[in-house]
Amino acid sequence: MKRLENIKRILIANRGEIAIRAIRAIRELGGESIAIYSEADKNSMHVKLADYSICVGKAPSDQSYLNIPSILSAIEISYADAVYPGYGFLSENPNFAAILEKSNIKFIGPRSETTRLTGDKAAARKAAQEADVPIIPGSPPVETLKEALAVADEIGYPVLLKAAAGGGGRGMRVAHTPQELARLLPVAQREAEANFGDSRVYIEKYILNPKHIEIQILADEHGNVVYIGDRECSVQRRHQKLLEEAPSPFISDEVRKKMGEAAVRFAKHVGFVGAGTVEFIVDKDMNFYFIEMNGRIQVEHPVSEMVSGIDLVAWQMLIADGQKLTFSQEDIKNQGHAIEFRINAEDPETFTPNPGTITELYLPGGFGVRVDTHIYKGYTVPPYYDSLIAKLIVYGKDREEAIIRGKRALSELVIDGIKTTRDFHLKILEDPEFKAGIYTTSLVDTKYLGIKE
Repeated sequence: MKRLENIKRILIANRGEIAIRAIRAIRELGGESIAIYSEADKNSMHVKLADYSICVGKAPSDQSYLNIPSILSAIEISYADAVYPGYGFLSENPNFAAILEKSNIKFIGPRSETTRLTGDKAAARKAAQEADVPIIPGSPPVETLKEALAVADEIGYPVLLKAAAGGGGRGMRVAHTPQELARLLPVAQREAEANFGDSRVYIEKYILNPKHIEIQILADEHGNVVYIGDRECSVQRRHQKLLEEAPSPFISDEVRKKMGEAAVRFAKHVGFVGAGTVEFIVDKDMNFYFIEMNGRIQVEHPVSEMVSGIDLVAWQMLIADGQKLTFSQEDIKNQGHAIEFRINAEDPETFTPNPGTITELYLPGGFGVRVDTHIYKGYTVPPYYDSLIAKLIVYGKDREEAIIRGKRALSELVIDGIKTTRDFHLKILEDPEFKAGIYTTSLVDTKYLGIKE
């Protein structure tokens, strides 16, 4: 196994399972891990497992995990020479990355100017077009209703209003008529301002019942860029992913290759370095269109690791260490099938958050089963953060075996004291559309939540 050569003390600017995932990689690479935590997370497992730990503030994330001055102080007193951001929080904050760059602290992710570009969805669309990557018909940001109506009239209804600085499915609205567009444009602009501090909204043609498929890439500082493979992420509720699998059961190998090559073109065009994901939607005829690029590790990265045998988190760190990729595109041979189930502290019927104390816990195991989590018996899930408490990942020689193993592993999982999404996943595995691999992003909303767009 390769070892870190230039960065040794890595501060993890995150919490929960991704912080533990980073701690494990750092230890195997020969580095030292520094955990930060809020007052609400003082008993969290990532604090117990790290080599060092520092409290950075009170429970609310804006006073702790998003508190840049406090985190910078933690970096200074711990003599950290790199920061691992994980996902969420500051992972795609170009200002944070720029501050670290000026301080000669390595940000384990893309350069700040790249993050600034890819984080602006309108600018990323333009870059995709320049890189000859297919994009959905749409517009640059619009300011007035007159502009919006003109765009919608040209591309045809329904249309999707999207926050230019958005992400994670937030700030999106669908308009089916000019009247709806007139009503929703100011709503979308207010949501964009409230969520991202940027009121700009752009318009895209709304693709009915698409598949959401993403390509994992790795890019080093020496110009080498590869795609690891694809992930199917179409099991979503209200644009939030719930289950992911690799590879997609829908697209052909020919389309898979074209999507991978398009992702590499985009990454090279924007000068991307690190582990990132280029996301696409795919219509019923397998035409694919660029949505966005996420310049960080994804929650669903384990399914790509399971089928490729490549440790993506370790490679994030090795790339930041200045090391070259040791494999080429031809060396990547994905095998088998993997499925990830997001276990959230939520009511499985309504997806309402359900924080509380875990009174009993049994995690499944056995061949082809992996669990990434920070919970333990007696742990209290705090109400301040995302409801994700565990990721159950299963692997099989093919999709059928992975589904069977998923049912077995989910049936073994015991988390008492709070409600979780376990039973929802068992239901999805029995769904005819899911089993056939023909499900789309509308599956959960329409069939299980009764939401019509």
